[in-house]
Amino acid sequence: MTILQIASLLIVLAGIFGSINYLFLKLPSSIGILVVALFTSFVTLLADWVLDLRIADQIRTQILEIDFSDALLEGMLGLLLFAGALHVKLSDLRNVWPVVLLMATVGVVLSTAVVGVGFSWLTGAPLAVALVFGALISPTDPVAVLGVLREANLRKSLETQIAGESLFNDGVGYVVYLILVGLAFPAVSHGSAEAGGLAGALTLFLREAVGGAALGLALGWLVFRVMRRIDDYALEVLLTLGLAFGGYELAIALHVSAPIVAVCAGLLIGDVGSRYGMSEETRNYVEAFWVLVDEILNAVLFLMIGFEVFAVALELDFLVAATASILLALLGRLVAVAVPVLMLRPFRDMGPGVIPIMTWGGLKGGISVALALALPDNDWKPLILTATYVVVVFSIIVQGLTVARLAGKVGREPELM
Repeated sequence: MTILQIASLLIVLAGIFGSINYLFLKLPSSIGILVVALFTSFVTLLADWVLDLRIADQIRTQILEIDFSDALLEGMLGLLLFAGALHVKLSDLRNVWPVVLLMATVGVVLSTAVVGVGFSWLTGAPLAVALVFGALISPTDPVAVLGVLREANLRKSLETQIAGESLFNDGVGYVVYLILVGLAFPAVSHGSAEAGGLAGALTLFLREAVGGAALGLALGWLVFRVMRRIDDYALEVLLTLGLAFGGYELAIALHVSAPIVAVCAGLLIGDVGSRYGMSEETRNYVEAFWVLVDEILNAVLFLMIGFEVFAVALELDFLVAATASILLALLGRLVAVAVPVLMLRPFRDMGPGVIPIMTWGGLKGGISVALALALPDNDWKPLILTATYVVVVFSIIVQGLTVARLAGKVGREPELM
């Protein structure tokens, strides 16, 4: 199939499955599409097994031909992160930046260690390999998180904390993943972190993270300066689209963190650019355009996650380990949230229910699946992929559908007597 045929098929199916969800299931759009896609996949697998139709292998071949990892990491992710960052205001983020910074850095490292050590003990995987699983499953997915936040009706400060953390820990987690892959699989890691040990890992982290932030802010500022001189909403929408696409690809070419570039550029345009570089008409068109892009790509992404079950090894021992990995991922998330919150609690009021809400609301998503698929071929990859997929599906469906209810119970401000 050509790229156009694949894209057409995905959009058609996303529209059909979205309609089924809207008419019958009434779930949040992205989660509903994932549920329908999963149900369709399992029905197909069951029919293939019972009736011996021999179509599962053909579908699996087509699914693998799409290359979910490349489609997300080098295609959709830049647009999704840029769209998400546009709606997070720097003024709101400034009020919660200490907790966002700690969770996106210290939190990711702590969660990686907790999940990695637990996964090694659980499965017998070498610690270096298990830590790679910890790194890819620890970051929360901004696509899944931001989609659920629209339905959860959280208080503003907590919503900003969750959204800001998910945008930044994604980029940090990807850098940690690259470092650990270099240490765990040196023969195929193209010589980055493993060449200089700890010094090489630190250099890679600084280049990717700091370089990504600097490039994103520089490109965002340049586009903002151009937009100030223009009053043409169609052209300005085109400039933001070029910034999202071009900035992401330039970051890949310069070997800095492309996710962090997209987030920093989106934050600057969404706040400074929106206030000082756009007319009200342009602002409305830019916001409407990126909401639409976000919704369409979300639908396609969750559809693809549902169909990725064909790429997963559904063996009993793998599924048992994967189920236990759900608890590991939740434990790692709890540590990643609790430590920064407790560190900062003497200096700032966090509000009620921060730890349980941010733990349960830290959803995993397509980025984790893409990173698992991108691993070098090795004996542990099928198990890691299965565990990642089960954790992600549980996170999106179970946690995603219940986080609003949890927030309503534990996140209310105490009533004055």
